[in-house]
Amino acid sequence: MAHAKTSYVCLPCRASYKQPYVGDHERLCPRCAEPLIHVGSAFAVPRRRDTAGWRVLSVLLNAGVRFHKSCCGGPGYRPRTLREIRERMAYARSSGEPCAKALVRRELP
Repeated sequence: MAHAKTSYVCLPCRASYKQPYVGDHERLCPRCAEPLIHVGSAFAVPRRRDTAGWRVLSVLLNAGVRFHKSCCGGPGYRPRTLREIRERMAYARSSGEPCAKALVRRELP
């Protein structure tokens, strides 16, 4: 039985690659030789020209948010705009909640 494929991302190249997941060994980008980030199998890549989308993705990945499937079939809520990111980061600073947890909240209290 073949291994399921999962997504890996290179932020500097704005590229995504689907590869079999065979463990936590480092994978390198074929374009720039930088390490790829394992983002999960429920990842939808923004278009290469979508600068705002890649900025949002960069913030999410640097905060530790990934796109793994949950028991209900998807990764759950993920912000898509810089405005949503700013709102959730401001909430995290004011409430003391970890950034990664605040970023995946569907609604802010």
